[in-house]
Amino acid sequence: MGRLVSFLMVLLAGAGLLLAGRPQASSPSAGQTNSSQGPSEPLAIVVNHANPINGLSMAELRRVFLGERSHWPNDRRITIVMREPGEPERKTMLRDVYQMDESQLKNHFLHGLFTGEILVSPKILSSAVGVRKFVFNVPGAIGYMRLSDVDGTVKVIRVDEMVPEDKKYKLHVETRPAI
Repeated sequence: MGRLVSFLMVLLAGAGLLLAGRPQASSPSAGQTNSSQGPSEPLAIVVNHANPINGLSMAELRRVFLGERSHWPNDRRITIVMREPGEPERKTMLRDVYQMDESQLKNHFLHGLFTGEILVSPKILSSAVGVRKFVFNVPGAIGYMRLSDVDGTVKVIRVDEMVPEDKKYKLHVETRPAI
C-alpha cells in the first residue's frame, strides 16, 4: 500500500499537481466575477472542433473539470487541460469552477486516482499556445484560455447559455498589467 501511495505522489508531482506551495490570494466567493477588483477579460472554455458539445451549465463544467465525468456524448474520453499553478487563468478556474484552492484540488485528484474514481489526472501546460495546440490535436480535450488567446483552431463553448462576449458571462480573469 505504501508503494502505491508513493507511486501516486510521484505521478502527481510529475503532473504538476503537488505544486500547491505557492500562496493563494484571497478571492471572492464562488460565482462572482472579479470585475470589481479591476480590469478583467473573459476566460473562454475551449474544446476540439470535433467535439459535439456546444455548451455546458456551470455545474456540468465543474463535473467535467473535477474528473467526475469521463466521456463526451460521442464516447470520446475527456482530457482535462489546465494551466500551471499560480497562473491567473488557473486561479479563475479554481475560484469560479472548481470552488477550491490548490491544496483542495491536489487532494481531490490524489483521492480520485487512489480510489479509481478518476482515471487520468489533468494535463498541465505552461501557456495558452500550449493549451490551444493540445486541444486542437486531442479530440476529447477541454481547456481554458483568455478570449484574446482564442483562434480558429479551437471551439469556444457556451457556459450557462452564454458566450464569453456576453455581459453576464461568469468567467473573468484579471487582465495583465501593462509593462
